[in-house]
Amino acid sequence: MRRRFGFGVGTLVALAGMSLAALPAAAQSAAPSFAGKTINIYVGFTPGGNYDFYARLLAEFVGRHIPGNPSVLVQNRPGAGSRNAANYVYNVAPKDGTAWATVTNLLPLFQVLDPGGVKFDLTKAPWIGNMVELNSVIAVWHDVPVNTLEDVTKHEVIVGSTGRGGETYILPAMMNAVLGTKFKIVLGYPGINEIDVAMEKGELHGRDGSWANLYQQRPEWLREKKVKLLVQIGIKRDPALPNLPLLTELAQNDEQRAMLSLVSGYPVMSRAFFMPAGVPEERVKALRDAFDATMKDPVFLKAAKARNAEISPNSGEAIQKYVQTYSALTPEMIAKARKALDLDSKEGRAGKGKKK
Repeated sequence: MRRRFGFGVGTLVALAGMSLAALPAAAQSAAPSFAGKTINIYVGFTPGGNYDFYARLLAEFVGRHIPGNPSVLVQNRPGAGSRNAANYVYNVAPKDGTAWATVTNLLPLFQVLDPGGVKFDLTKAPWIGNMVELNSVIAVWHDVPVNTLEDVTKHEVIVGSTGRGGETYILPAMMNAVLGTKFKIVLGYPGINEIDVAMEKGELHGRDGSWANLYQQRPEWLREKKVKLLVQIGIKRDPALPNLPLLTELAQNDEQRAMLSLVSGYPVMSRAFFMPAGVPEERVKALRDAFDATMKDPVFLKAAKARNAEISPNSGEAIQKYVQTYSALTPEMIAKARKALDLDSKEGRAGKGKKK
């Protein structure tokens, strides 16, 4: 059973001196309709990856639950570890509920650690919900001479990354700082597919990514034992990986455990969707309700099962609360995390190991 966050209790606002029924019909709030509209879901990565997979699965079914039954399209807007998509939706896209984004699940943390590097505030963005909680894994190609994360403290392992704001950078960088691993992080890949191709060509040794991405998009790698898994990152071990250690289990003291826990709690954000700040509250509610209904739709669930897609959702309200927890980080913890991720040095900000 996966961990769940509770739904928030709504607050009823009373009108002094009159009942709702006494209001003129024109003043009563009509249920929002998206008839004739198109909902655009912007994915912060290239097509074919796991973020894209879940966005397209959602797009296929959510429209039937949205008032007015609008069309729902997926658009890929990769770059800067999904910050391009976040910037666009937050700052440029319409604020009427027709623009959604799904971005790397560690972006809310990165926003707190490096506020100068973002142009959005995900604590103010209305979150719609997330489709699944997914652990990540560090996977290396079968001929790389390492079998455990401890081996990476002795041998350099070259991994690809989509950008400093995402898990493909944050996780191996944190392991380097806390556990002494020797991951060389090469930035500049637009998506996990391009990283996978580079692994097959021998340009990279490995990568961080969701466990679901491997068994859904690269099942032949597992079947033919082309990759080795070194560690999983999450709150608890995935039932499918009972013998693969969690990153937090490798901590040797409380300080290490605190730092590794900081980057291990994000599965609740896996495949989550948000809209720009400023979307009217009644539209936010209608879209959250539509999302929740989709996650319970028997037709949707049957399709997800047929595509080997796990569904373990959290509500938009729950995601909103989780994102707020990052704002409570102490200055001391932020300073330690910035140092661990090399966010203050000139070399780090320029992008060490940048892909050419």
